[in-house]
Order: sequence, then C-alpha cells, then structure tokens
Amino acid sequence: MSDLAAAFDEPAFVPYLCVGDPSVERTREYVQALVRGGADVLELGLPFSEPIAEGPTIQASVVRALEAGVTPDVYLDFVDSLEVDVPIVCMTYYNLLYQYGDSEAHRASDASGEAASDGPESFVARAAEVGISGFVIPDLPAEEAGPLRAACDEHGVELVFIVAPTTEGERLERMVELSSGYLYVQARLGVTGAKADVSDQTADSLGKVSQYDIPKAVGFGVSSGDQARHIVEAGADGVIVGSALVDIVAEHGDPDGDDVPDRLEAMARELSEGVAAGAEDMAKPEGQ
Repeated sequence: MSDLAAAFDEPAFVPYLCVGDPSVERTREYVQALVRGGADVLELGLPFSEPIAEGPTIQASVVRALEAGVTPDVYLDFVDSLEVDVPIVCMTYYNLLYQYGDSEAHRASDASGEAASDGPESFVARAAEVGISGFVIPDLPAEEAGPLRAACDEHGVELVFIVAPTTEGERLERMVELSSGYLYVQARLGVTGAKADVSDQTADSLGKVSQYDIPKAVGFGVSSGDQARHIVEAGADGVIVGSALVDIVAEHGDPDGDDVPDRLEAMARELSEGVAAGAEDMAKPEGQ
C-alpha cells in the first residue's frame, strides 16, 4: 500500500494551498501550520495561468503565486525542501507536466535528428524524486490519460481523478479504473469556493462510487468542521478543503508579519476534528 492510500486508513483531512501565495517562504510557514493543525495529506497547487476548475478565490491565489515567480522548477525545489511527515499531492494542469521536459528533449533531438517526444515523464520522474506522492490534474480527460498513467506507474506516483456529480456510466468506470491513491469526489457542480452548507449532491455522488475499493475524498465548498463531520457521516474517507484556507491567506496576509499561520492552524484543527468526529459517529452502533 502506498503512503497516500495508507493516509486514508482513517478518514483524512486534506488541505489545499497554492505554492507561492504570497511567497514561497510564507507558503512554507503555512504548510507547517496546516500539518500542526492535523493535515493527513497536503494538496499543493502548482500555479497555471488558466485554472479552469477554480473559483475566484483560488484563481486569485494562482495569480499571486505566478506574480511571485513560481515556476515548475521553483515548485519542485520547494517540495524537495519541505520537512513534513504527510504525503504531498500536486494539483495542477496537464500542460505544465506535458511541456516540462521539452527544452532538454529538443536539444537531444537536435543532436540525434529524431523528433522530441517526452510528454509528462520528465516531470513525473522529478516529482517522484522530491517526494510527491500523487497528482490531481483537473483538465486531463480519462480518454487521454494513458501517458501520464504510465509515467506514474513507472515512478510509483498515484494519479487521482475528480468525479463530478454528473459523471456516470462508462466514463465513471474508466476514471475509477485509472485512479489510484484516492478518488476526488466533487461535492457540487461548478467551480471551487467555500460554501455555508453541505450540498445535497454529496451523498448522491458518494453513493455512485461506494462499490469501488478506493478511498473517496470529498471536496468543493467545504468550509467548517461541522460540514466535514457531515461529509464523513455520509460515507467519505476524506475531506478536501481549499478555498476556506486560501481566504485566510488573502484576507489576513501581511508581508511585515501576520497571524495567518495561527489562523490556518486553528482552521485546520477545526476541520480535522470535524473529520474525526464524523468517523466516531460512523463507528457507533446504530441507534446510539
């Protein structure tokens, strides 16, 4: 069993932050705060200029990270330098992975006379070296995932697909077949963003994938410990939270010294405790 799959032995809290928002060094402090607060897995965003699955909160975070100078190499060096004891998942878009090795590949092709075709393999190899355990790639269709799935298999990295409330039939079967580590279950239609309620679609989405033997983590819209508790009670093996944490970074950050780490740690603790409470409720005999 991989370290990522093992993290879901008990329901897991999975926070997201975009690396470089507002700077790489501040992100380091924020990541450490989330781990202190109870993170079981970290989803760390590699910023891309067209984050189509994201709502305004994370779009703004991505812009700040790009303005801070975060590139794929900066991101990978940052992950390499982290000292945390939880699995790290890279959330980004396929173009960055596919294009990563192009410059080296084209130089090699100039010398050999053969066309360059590296695809995502160079990025996945480097990601594995620095300790990344998995990928979430929102814009990668299952029908085109073969090269990345092969690269992940070669380097021992998991590939996580996002299942929307509308995903069903053969497409759902294919996405589950390609997924490893965990399945990202989208709690509601639309883009990311903190919400005040648990969507009615959550239980339905979990029901559609309940027969598959892979951990199911629910994201999109989670913003409180109470929501996290209800999501686990609905059958989730994990709860993913991004926008509610990024809001803290955006609203309270101050380059000259701020309380963002304390706020993130407190929010992480609330969410982690909500996940744990949901697990406890699930373990109680019926009627208690």
